[in-house]
Amino acid sequence: HQGKWATPMTSIYIGGTLLFLVVTGLVLLWTVANARYRTNMAKAQVAWSDIATRETGQPDTFTPELVVGQPEIAKRSFNHAIAPGTRLYRRAELTMSGEFLLGEGDAQQSYAMRARQILAPPHEFVWIADMAKGPIRISGSDGLHQSHGWTRFWMFRCAPLIQLAATADLDRAAAARPAIEAIWAPATLLPDHGAVWKQTADDTAEVSFGTGVQAITVTLRIGEDGALKEIWTERWTDANPDKIYKIQTFGAVIEAEEQFGGFTIPSQVTVGNQFGTPDYLPFFRAKLDAVRHF
Repeated sequence: HQGKWATPMTSIYIGGTLLFLVVTGLVLLWTVANARYRTNMAKAQVAWSDIATRETGQPDTFTPELVVGQPEIAKRSFNHAIAPGTRLYRRAELTMSGEFLLGEGDAQQSYAMRARQILAPPHEFVWIADMAKGPIRISGSDGLHQSHGWTRFWMFRCAPLIQLAATADLDRAAAARPAIEAIWAPATLLPDHGAVWKQTADDTAEVSFGTGVQAITVTLRIGEDGALKEIWTERWTDANPDKIYKIQTFGAVIEAEEQFGGFTIPSQVTVGNQFGTPDYLPFFRAKLDAVRHF
């Protein structure tokens, strides 16, 4: 009988050993990949903490006199966006929910999105997000900290989808984000804080941050009541079919606004590349759930 069962038992033993080795290998690979994910997410959190704890001094409070001498559209905008007596905090922590669209044109896939962000316009931000579509889970972060940008996202917290950092193109592309998102921290748009306003029409203004080749200019479309309607800028990006970095229009439509602690800011936005052109492609729709200015 021993000879009769030797071959089947040996096969079972070998098969079990191979299965054990495969499972062990997969667990090891997942552990290593997940460790990389956790390491990079920890780096994003370190950048977040640095932005959050940096000393900025005691903020002033808003009065209409701060914008005397500015273009009419600037006065209209600030008097709508900042209530008198509001402390002029220039950083914000936000939580948001909505939709992120991945892919091109008709092939775009919609993912439910939840995210949190720290924002210090016009130069720094960290955005940490989780996205889901059916069983698929994507998480990671975007950021610009101390002039260095990154975009790192994983599937199931282990499989890298996009890992970009430490390139001049990415740093330049990331610089547009905190500048255009200054609308969520309106005090950063004040001339006393370095922003330069130029009225270009009854309902539009250009706001510039910085000087020389590092300057970034955003264009705002503002209603008669001072509410922001649209915002856009010329961004260095490879978000095009050729995947070649070049200047393209990037912007947002403001769909709703809400007051958070004395600041009236956009609370629902749709954002896309090639803004204002026939190739406009929205890829991000978000609603602010909570905002803390500090």
